[in-house]
Amino acid sequence: MSPRIAGATAARVLRQLRHDPRTIVLVLVVPIVLVTLIKYVFHGSPVFDRIGGPLLGVFPMITMFLVTSVTMLRERTTGTLERLMTMPLAKIDLLAGYGAAFALLAAMQAFFVSAVAFWLLDLHVAGVKWGVFLLAISNAVLGTAFGLFFSAFAQTEFQAVQFLPAFIFPQLLLCGLLAPRSHMARPLEIVSWGLPLTYAYDALDRTTRAVYGSWLAIDVAVVLLLAAAALVGGALTLRRRTP
Repeated sequence: MSPRIAGATAARVLRQLRHDPRTIVLVLVVPIVLVTLIKYVFHGSPVFDRIGGPLLGVFPMITMFLVTSVTMLRERTTGTLERLMTMPLAKIDLLAGYGAAFALLAAMQAFFVSAVAFWLLDLHVAGVKWGVFLLAISNAVLGTAFGLFFSAFAQTEFQAVQFLPAFIFPQLLLCGLLAPRSHMARPLEIVSWGLPLTYAYDALDRTTRAVYGSWLAIDVAVVLLLAAAALVGGALTLRRRTP
């Protein structure tokens, strides 16, 4: 891998995003608005303190999945990706550049939404706040990796957006956010063990409750392994020529 080429790719992606105000609003503003709404919807109850911390990591995964899948699809359909692949550019350089650009965007998102939640909305967590922040970034990287992967199966931006309810929403229902997985019907609990968001949410939940141990390490390892697997899958979909 060439750090120079990967850095140039990341800089190009960031320049494109800078000139896309709708994407900036989606990534940086919408999560803050949603967290604020949840705070005041459950005003006076402990619900916000229970689910607020995990949501700080769930929102980055959702938004980065959407932004990445649409952005990469745009690169494919406009011919930009094909032109790039005709250059002496390795697939790993391209993916590393995209990953670095969106990881930086994810870090900015996690910082702003965490700052608002902890210091303006008075969110209380038993665990360390920086742990929630780091897990939010790792979840955003997971969303980025799957966004790159699923972009290969869409031909229009509308189709790319359709993967959000198809891939993310069922995981929101089964990850344990709305109800403990142990209270679900047994078939649903079994299915939940195979979903990426289950491990991402469980790591955030354990961190916010200061429940550390081997299970937390397993959750984080699974999230990172799934992100790496999705990136490998995304690399396999890159072609030097458009079919």
